[in-house]
Amino acid sequence: MIHMKKIYQTILILLSAAAFSACDDFLDQMPDNRAELDSEEKITKLLVTAYPQIHYCMMAEFASDNTDDNGSKYSSYNRLEDDLFAWRDTYEAGDDSPLIYWVYCYTAIATANQALEAIDEMGNPPSLSAQRGEALLCRALGHFMLSYIFCEAYSEKNKNTALGIPYITKPETTVNPQYERGTIGETYEKIAKDLEEGIPLINDDLYTVPKYHFNKKAAYAFATRFYLYYGQYAKAIEYANNVLGENVFLPTGLRDWGAIGALSKNENIQPDAYVDSQNPANLLLLSTYSFWGYTHGPYSPTCKYTHNSTIANDETCFSHNIWGDSLQQEAASYSIPKVIMRKLGVYFEYIDYEAGNGYIHGVLPIFTTDEVLLERAEAYTLLGGEDNYTYALSDLMIWMLNYTKWEGFLLFEEDINDFYDKLAYYTPNKPTIKKRLHPDFEIEYGGTQENLLHTILQARRVMTLHEGLRWGDIKRYGITVYRRTVENRKITVTDSLVAGDPRRAIQLPSDVISAGLKPNPRPKGFGNTEIAINPNNN
Repeated sequence: MIHMKKIYQTILILLSAAAFSACDDFLDQMPDNRAELDSEEKITKLLVTAYPQIHYCMMAEFASDNTDDNGSKYSSYNRLEDDLFAWRDTYEAGDDSPLIYWVYCYTAIATANQALEAIDEMGNPPSLSAQRGEALLCRALGHFMLSYIFCEAYSEKNKNTALGIPYITKPETTVNPQYERGTIGETYEKIAKDLEEGIPLINDDLYTVPKYHFNKKAAYAFATRFYLYYGQYAKAIEYANNVLGENVFLPTGLRDWGAIGALSKNENIQPDAYVDSQNPANLLLLSTYSFWGYTHGPYSPTCKYTHNSTIANDETCFSHNIWGDSLQQEAASYSIPKVIMRKLGVYFEYIDYEAGNGYIHGVLPIFTTDEVLLERAEAYTLLGGEDNYTYALSDLMIWMLNYTKWEGFLLFEEDINDFYDKLAYYTPNKPTIKKRLHPDFEIEYGGTQENLLHTILQARRVMTLHEGLRWGDIKRYGITVYRRTVENRKITVTDSLVAGDPRRAIQLPSDVISAGLKPNPRPKGFGNTEIAINPNNN
């Protein structure tokens, strides 16, 4: 029997239960004995643990339109799967749960704060500038990842009303601190402040394996995504250019998808290549404890909720797109109801080999050059205007030539408009790749801008399958998600998540709420499985 990181997890849960009773240092627990942080070497080593050791992939993928219910023939692996798929507030505390995600993110933030305080106590010497920059970026990343899951998507309309998350900037020193969530606007302002202060301080020479730390390009990639989500598109483009090179028409460092696709689909061969720290496309790698590689991978016990052939054929990796229907890395299909892009593997660390006990690990490339390329294309598109559309088309053309088996050579506005104008909008029983967009910001519908956005969102959905980024696009663009049961070739809609539904912000852990932190709102009648079902509202 496979046992996840149970010992450490149990300790964390016990610590959190005690801390939440007073809402105290759980948000910012002491990562180390601060008296020992008295040298550059110790601070540098401490920052290794300032990155979250868990990721959001399972929560985000299960909540998104990349997952269907495969019907009564299959049983869920655990209650957490049921809750995440149904957008229910969960009390589960296993790996990949909101509770453990919250714990690990705030533990990483606490570590960053401890390093920053130690640097200040040493007089903030120039020799520790790079460590200071890394700590600031780690603190920003932890809060950004928390806001991605537990908050609504940022917009100019909701920045002063939508809830943020507690932004912790000091190591905890009191017995009973009180925290406030603030607004999403306040959270983003503080992330931006840490980013802008930290990025100039990063020095790649500090690291033995830079891809597991905030190297310069990883920092620029983080800023690209953040400012795209923040609605500051010119800044997103500026940072993306720092990642992709000076020539906007010839981006550098992209992944060789054909080389990965040529590798065997057996075992972890393709996943190993995908997360290789020597690959220039991987900018920041997170080493995590997660069951996700097992849950979405080619393993039969986790077949209830999956990215199945119905989704793959109609919406993702097997669907017909402007680039055709073939990718450089082909998806793997199995006798079980899963269609998988072999990117995120399962790595098992034995503690007791004879008993079969140990920890399940995963590696996630949280920032990549390929994603930055599509983010830049989106930023150009949202800025609008013919020149910016030309730049966006260039980025899309480069992406298509690299990732797909597109046989074209040049991509024009007319190509995009002709393809998407002929497509019907998606309905859950007649699915297409064209889904209605309801963003909380202005876009031009029925023309080049909308059609470019459809192309970019579809490209990112396919390329980042299993990696949790589709959830961010669903939230930002108000895309309706349906809960569908697919059984005996019949699709039954059981629920839907429309634009503005507060369940798009996953609920805070119950212990945090019990301790007094304000919960995310929930729709009237929440708990009734029939709420919000409207197959005609796309």
